[in-house]
Amino acid sequence: MPNDEKESRNIKLLLSYDGTDFFGWQRQEEGRRTVQAAIEEALEKLHKRPVTITGSGRTDTGVHAAAQVANFYTCIENMEASRFVPALNSILPKDVRILDAIETRKDFHSRFDARIRTYRYFFLTGKKALPWELRYALHLRRMPCIKTLNSYAELLSGEMDCTAFAVPGDKSKSRHRYIYNAKFFIDDEKLIFEISANAFLWKMVRSIAGTLIRFEEKGLGKDYLLDIIRRGDRSLTGPTAPPRGLFLWSIEFD
Repeated sequence: MPNDEKESRNIKLLLSYDGTDFFGWQRQEEGRRTVQAAIEEALEKLHKRPVTITGSGRTDTGVHAAAQVANFYTCIENMEASRFVPALNSILPKDVRILDAIETRKDFHSRFDARIRTYRYFFLTGKKALPWELRYALHLRRMPCIKTLNSYAELLSGEMDCTAFAVPGDKSKSRHRYIYNAKFFIDDEKLIFEISANAFLWKMVRSIAGTLIRFEEKGLGKDYLLDIIRRGDRSLTGPTAPPRGLFLWSIEFD
């Protein structure tokens, strides 16, 4: 909620960014370039004072977003919400774009009101890859068996203890998450892993993506994966996939 009664409007933004040259979403110490800091700098220029923005998800260094959602409070009364789109885009760096802006209820919170977060991880499967494709996908140089990959993905469903996919340094108080959907599919000659959940552990999606690809490559059965999930042993899973192939794809609200 706004700290000042003059901040009477809550603006909800839909935005996209290329995370390659950012140290993630969340504002960090001075000198480290982040998406949140870039948007807040643009908002400060419009408002002539500091403005804080809240995002639905805290993407890591090098991770992209097709449709991140964020909100901020404004004291600007004589400006339609939609005008924040061109106003901010004229100030922001080219690797961050505001796609939409609407005025929402005062108590709307991008993070706490988000119900489902969906991520996609992109793989290139041909023997060759174009240079710009390598910026946004992991090159496998082969086509994995999608049937096998989806037999693994089927195990990721419902309320789960995701400790097996928690990387060192994760500070979550609980490692239980509710997974709504997980699947592999082909789109535009790319192999895509899509997963939706109420929330994710730090680097969890990349950990899952790297693990399932490695297990398919080794020919391991889904019972082996199920046992590891039950044991919660990260040392028995696969590598954490690099950030360049990961996109925050969509956010759903109640």
